[in-house]
Amino acid sequence: MSSSKEFEEASLKYHAEPIPGKITMSSSKRCKTQADLSMAYTPGVAIPCLKIKDNPDNSWKYTSRANTVAVVSDGTAVLGLGNIGPEAGMPVMEGKAVLFKEFAGIDTMPICLGKVFDESGRTDADKIIETVERLEPSFGGINLEDIGAPACFKIEQTLKKTMSIPVFHDDQHGTAIISLAGIINAIKVTGKKIEDCRFVVNGAGAAGIACSEFYISAGAKRENFIMCDSKGVIYKGRTESMTPEKQRFAADTQARTLADAMKGADVFVGVSVGNAINQDMVRSMASGAVIFAMANPVPEIYPQDALDAGAAVVGTGRTDFPNQVNNVLGFPGIFRGALDVRASDINEDMKLAASMALAEIASEKIPDNVLAILKEAYPQDFAAGMFDGECPMSSTYVIPKPFDPRVVPRVARRVAEAAMKSGVAKINIDDLDAYEQELLLMLKKA
Repeated sequence: MSSSKEFEEASLKYHAEPIPGKITMSSSKRCKTQADLSMAYTPGVAIPCLKIKDNPDNSWKYTSRANTVAVVSDGTAVLGLGNIGPEAGMPVMEGKAVLFKEFAGIDTMPICLGKVFDESGRTDADKIIETVERLEPSFGGINLEDIGAPACFKIEQTLKKTMSIPVFHDDQHGTAIISLAGIINAIKVTGKKIEDCRFVVNGAGAAGIACSEFYISAGAKRENFIMCDSKGVIYKGRTESMTPEKQRFAADTQARTLADAMKGADVFVGVSVGNAINQDMVRSMASGAVIFAMANPVPEIYPQDALDAGAAVVGTGRTDFPNQVNNVLGFPGIFRGALDVRASDINEDMKLAASMALAEIASEKIPDNVLAILKEAYPQDFAAGMFDGECPMSSTYVIPKPFDPRVVPRVARRVAEAAMKSGVAKINIDDLDAYEQELLLMLKKA
């Protein structure tokens, strides 16, 4: 687009024409004749209804819930837009539905909830919990989206206990899963071990807390974290603007500012605001520093500035820079795997499996048929040789690309395997190699 005005007009047209919105419903069965109608509705529909009445598990066989996820939001923490309300959040939820379908073949219903706020206008967690619990018979999984902290923590934690289908807050865990995959490979590039790395996390909301807890699950040490919020370092003894989630990261440190915290750090993780760090702060980090500046649209520091200041690996949340932390690398494959084994939860083992799947893809030789796809999707990266070699992993390629067709099948395979091993799967997949290949073929045809 030649101007932001033209882009704005094109985006509005895209969302409005030829019909409003980005999704529609289509039938999976033929309904063209009297006989078809008798099967789709009365009297034929009564037969599966009675089968389900006798055994509610039959709903997974005779209805669409086995391949359907609800994307639920209250519009209080939308992208970089903030609290814009449920109506204004709907285009994002529809966009999430598009990605579920295009990348993993999963049908999705976007649901934006109103009248779930208290007198001060803040999210009433109990109202969302009660509403979502009532949705369980209709869906195979729940993707919570763009719900602000601290309510999002209580909502997800409660629903995971009270519902027998997977509940996943993508703003927390999606960012954590993809960024961990990148960090695993980044520290390989720099020759470090995660248990030895000192982390600085700027942003103590849903993503910052979830990322930090997840890295600890993967082997990082809690005592090696310093977390900052808008008030500065979260340290032991601080009383201002503290929550139970922040309290777990109260550090025994004399650092009080982000600049103080970054001295000698190995990894910086930004899930906060743009331009939060400068080159002097990067220079103060340990050698081989890894920076994941994931604020959007303006990162905490631009990649070239970080590299010029001595950073070894830089990732952002943007498509126009290397090492994009894009949640579409995670949730389609995670839910695909969870649905296919009818998992009752998306647990820590499954999330770690998803990260490991992404990390291993970036270190594998890329097959010729995949190279052809990547060449078309990422011509500049292809021309620069990013995808070359037996192990293409490098400082500019520590995370696979969203349009790599191996991503969803591999993530789904590892997630399904972890679900079975951890005891939350109700269906067993005997041949995981065949399952991964079937997904590759299915998604190629989609």
